[in-house]
Amino acid sequence: MTKNKFLLMAMSALTAVTLAACGDTEEDSMNPADPDNQSEMNEDMDDNMDEEMDHGGMDHSSSGEVPEGLAEAESPTFEVGSQAIMNADHMPGMDGATATIVGAYDTTVYALSFTPTTGGEPVENHKWVIHEELEDPGDTPLSAGDEAAIATDHMEGMEGATATIDSAEQTTVYMVDFTTTDTDEEVTNHKWVTESELSAE
Repeated sequence: MTKNKFLLMAMSALTAVTLAACGDTEEDSMNPADPDNQSEMNEDMDDNMDEEMDHGGMDHSSSGEVPEGLAEAESPTFEVGSQAIMNADHMPGMDGATATIVGAYDTTVYALSFTPTTGGEPVENHKWVIHEELEDPGDTPLSAGDEAAIATDHMEGMEGATATIDSAEQTTVYMVDFTTTDTDEEVTNHKWVTESELSAE
C-alpha cells in the first residue's frame, strides 16, 4: 500500500514539473523582453502598419467613364495613344512603369485627406481627385484647407466622405493603362496621373 502511495505521489510530482515546464516555455515564447521575440513582434507590427497604410482597397483600374463636364485637353503634352514613363508612386509597381495614354483632360486636381466612411485609419494626402469628382464643388477651384464631399470611389470608403484639400493645381490629368513593375498586373483606365508625373520615353 505504501509503495502504491509513493508511486502515486511521484507521478503527481512529475506531472506538476512537466506542466510547469510547459508553462515556462509558453511564457518564454510570448515574453516581449526576449530579443528574438521582440524582433518578431516588431515585424508583425510593421506588417500590420503596411497593410493599413497601403491602398489595398483602391480600385486601380476603372471603367474608363469620366465625370460629366470634364473637358478634354485640346493640345496635351502627351497625346492619346502615346506612351510615357510614370514618375509617381500612388501604388506599388507604378513608379517607372510605361504608361499608355488613354485620355487627357484639363481640370483642377487635388490631393486630399479624409476618413473613410467604412471606418479605419484616416487617409492622408491621397492623389488624385479632380474637381469634377467632388460633390457640387461649384465652378471656382477649391484651395488648400477647404472641405468638400467626395463623389467618386477610387477606393473603398471614399465616396461620400468629407475631405480636406491638401493641395490644388490646375493642370492636365491623364487616364492611363500600364503594367505594374512588381507584379505584372495589368491596370486599365487608371485615374489619375498629372502631367508633371509623366516624362517622355
